Amino acid sequence: MRLDLTPYRRSTVGFDRLFDMIETNARGATSDNYPPFNLERIAQDRYRITLAIAGFSRDDIAITSQQNLLLVAGKKEERAPEGQLLHVGIANRSFERRFELADFVLVEDARLNDGLLVIDLVREVPEAMKPKSIAIKTGAPLAAVDTVAVDQAA
Repeated sequence: MRLDLTPYRRSTVGFDRLFDMIETNARGATSDNYPPFNLERIAQDRYRITLAIAGFSRDDIAITSQQNLLLVAGKKEERAPEGQLLHVGIANRSFERRFELADFVLVEDARLNDGLLVIDLVREVPEAMKPKSIAIKTGAPLAAVDTVAVDQAA
């Protein structure tokens, strides 16, 4: 599938990174859905990713968070079965799952329980980046007020 976002790129400013991510994901989309996962919003700025990784232990999993990317990888060591396997239905293959994260989204916690890896994420916007309400004043601008005060002092 070819995704052409050129018309949108021409009529928008500052969305280059978003369009690049969409195009990258469209190119890299594969039919491999292993391991299956759920993505949910817990609260306004809290999210949870749950991956079904039955058969993997905590030592088999690596979670890496770097700028705007969460990488979950699993590598299962080959272990000889104790008995004769008649059917293998539990996937033991290695995997790598990537999640693109929005700005200021951080990994808060990761837990493995009953074959489910639960990763909690939180969006923490720094105070300097949050919207601020600006009070509107009346009268002369500050520059004019400072100039008048300096002239009167002289």
